[in-house]
Amino acid sequence: MAVAAIAGALTQSVIGWCAGATGIRDLAQLSGGASQETWSFVIEQPDGDIAAILRRSPPGYGSVSGRAAGLDVEAELMRLAHEAGVPSPQVLHVLTEADALGAGFVMRRVDGETIPRKILRDAEFAEARPKLARQIGIILAGLHGIDSAALPPLRTISSTEEIGLLRDDYRSFDWPRPVFELALRWLTDHDPGASKATTLVHGDFRHGNLIIGPDGVRAVLDWELAHRGDPMEDLGWICVNSWRFGEIDKPVGGLGSREEMFAGYEAAGGHVDETRVKFWEVMGTLRWGIMCCGMMRRFRESPDHSMERAMIGRRSSETEIDLLRLLAPRS
Repeated sequence: MAVAAIAGALTQSVIGWCAGATGIRDLAQLSGGASQETWSFVIEQPDGDIAAILRRSPPGYGSVSGRAAGLDVEAELMRLAHEAGVPSPQVLHVLTEADALGAGFVMRRVDGETIPRKILRDAEFAEARPKLARQIGIILAGLHGIDSAALPPLRTISSTEEIGLLRDDYRSFDWPRPVFELALRWLTDHDPGASKATTLVHGDFRHGNLIIGPDGVRAVLDWELAHRGDPMEDLGWICVNSWRFGEIDKPVGGLGSREEMFAGYEAAGGHVDETRVKFWEVMGTLRWGIMCCGMMRRFRESPDHSMERAMIGRRSSETEIDLLRLLAPRS
C-alpha cells in the first residue's frame, strides 16, 4: 500500500472517530517488516494537535510469530494497562474493516528513548538510571495485578510447555550444541511446574520495549507476546544478560540489581519467588540463544542474506557463555 493511499485512508479514518479532527500531517514510517508497520503522524484539531502512532498489519499478512496475541488483543491489553496505572500509551482507536488499513490501532505518541546505549550511558538519563530497577519492579507488579477476569482471550503456557517448545525448536535446526543440551536438561530437572499465581505476563519486557525519559519509564510497548502464565517469567526475562548491553554486574537490564527490582515488586504488592526467577532467567537465556540460531538458519536458507540476521545469529555463542555462567558458575 503506497504512502499516499495510507495517508488518504488514515485521514478518512481519523475524521470519522476523532471529534473535531480536520486531517493529518507529517506521516512517516518508523519501521517496516514482513507483517507489521509503525507510522508516526499528527492529528490536526482546532483545539490542539495530537501526536499519534499507527501500528498496523497490512491486509493479507499474518502475524510474525505463532505466539503473537494479535494487534486487536495488544490494543486491549494496552487499554487495560493504561487504566490500571501501568505506563502505557493511550489507545485512541482500534482499526475496523471500514478503515481499509488492515488490522491495528492508533495510539498517542509518548516521547522518550528506547535505544539501550543512550539510556545506559547518556547524561540525560543519569538521574533516572539509579531508580529504574526498582521502578521496573513496581511496574511489573502493577502489570501482573491487572484483573484476570478483564483480560481478552490469551494463550496460557506453563514452564513445562515452554521447555517442550524450546526443545522442539532446537531439535529442528539439526545443529547440536552441547551447552543448549545442558540447559534443556537443567530446565527439565528444575522445572517448578504450574505457578500458584497465573497472571498476565508481558512476554517481552526488556530494553527496546520500554520508553524511558529523564523521569523514568514512560511507557511499556510491544505486547504481542503477552499470555497468561507465571509472573516470575517477566522478572527472569529482563535479567537475561543479553539485555544488559555490557553492564553485566547490573542484572536488571544493565540498570540495577535484582534486589532493587524485587523490593519494588514487593512494595507494590507482588510476591517474589527467587528460585522461579532464576529458572526463567535460564529459560530466557536459552530461548534467546535458540532465536539467534533461527536467525542464522534464515540467513543461510533465505535468498535475502541479511547482514542483520547473520550478526544476530552469531550471538548464539554469547548465550552459551551466559548459560555456563548461570549453570556452572566459578566459585
